[in-house]
Amino acid sequence: MRYAAPPLGDLRFRAPSDPLKTSGVKNATSFQAICLATDTELPTTTQSEDCLFVNVWGPASATSKSKLPVWVFITGGGYTANSNANYNGSTVVADSGQSIVMVNFAYRVGSFGFLASEKVRENGDLNVGLLDQRMALKWVQQHIEQFGGDPSHVVIHGDSAGAGSVALHLTAYGGRDDGLFVGGIGESVFFPAQPQVCELEWQFSRYVNDTGCAGSPDELMCLRSKDLTVLQEANIATPFPGRTAAPLFYWTPTIDGELIQDYPYRLIEQGKFVKVPIIFGDDTNEGTYFATNASTPADVASFFQDNYPHLTSTDTDAINSQYPLMAPLPEHAAYFPSAAAAYGETTFTCVGNYISQKFATMHNPHKVWNYRVNILQPEDVTAGLGVPHVSEMPAIFGLGNANDD
Repeated sequence: MRYAAPPLGDLRFRAPSDPLKTSGVKNATSFQAICLATDTELPTTTQSEDCLFVNVWGPASATSKSKLPVWVFITGGGYTANSNANYNGSTVVADSGQSIVMVNFAYRVGSFGFLASEKVRENGDLNVGLLDQRMALKWVQQHIEQFGGDPSHVVIHGDSAGAGSVALHLTAYGGRDDGLFVGGIGESVFFPAQPQVCELEWQFSRYVNDTGCAGSPDELMCLRSKDLTVLQEANIATPFPGRTAAPLFYWTPTIDGELIQDYPYRLIEQGKFVKVPIIFGDDTNEGTYFATNASTPADVASFFQDNYPHLTSTDTDAINSQYPLMAPLPEHAAYFPSAAAAYGETTFTCVGNYISQKFATMHNPHKVWNYRVNILQPEDVTAGLGVPHVSEMPAIFGLGNANDD
């Protein structure tokens, strides 16, 4: 089902709009395309620019009077992809004893969701991928009763960038409570580099240059007029200025002064977050999916500076000192375990631990839970991954449901 109008043409790079009114009965029994990811080659039948759809599962016996709790899942994907916006929710509804309503949805990512510049602010909107998420949450408030759900009992849950999004919604608008949810769950909370808009002007310049819009009287109008193929060819990752390799995650949320008013850590330290119960946690080896196969400390340093460009050589020396040569892992070079541990802890593990500690201190320790997944799977051990990033997802959604089928 549509939760917003197709973000096409003049609606590109703008906050989502209400879906267009239609008449008659619409077939809503099959998944729609998820949002276009960075580096996806066109044509594709599984991804689209027209992607703002929501999925709902509930008990067949539910009515508008059932008032069942609602579980809204926000997919991850590093803000560059919807890693899986179409998890099948039928198993979790069945496993609940037909006592919940499950919701998930797609949101814009890559350049379509997180293009940043003062020009975007002036003639569009920043962080539209996050605004899509809030639009979906507002859709839930307006319509979930028709599926048996209770709009006053909505819990938001995400993995990786979806978990990072949960944290950003907790601190959105300086911690303003818009009544969209009563609890938050974050698996492997992802906080990438969090730039100011001024730090991303080079990225915008590269994008408009690659699309042939550089120097146009109105570069946003030019981008909105371009064929999707042209935009998608520019929807790629390139190195930060002064670096030689592209970061793992290129298009990410920016501090816009409104939705994201400041660095999230700072907002949390100031108590500017929605005061609701939370569950946050991580996996033992968060970094093994992402780290470079480093052979030397210099490889580790380069990897970190490619992903966190403000790090100095003094900073990377400190990282290498904190994470010296570790026990080897199968199929990997000598310093891969060090790079993986350092990246996993700084980018995922420490984030969830920090948020949990601050919420417990500044809100209510009886409403904060933190966990660690440490279940080894033979195939991951053989591959030298340990207990990797969000490896628990099949256990949550059920085998065969954690995919786009």
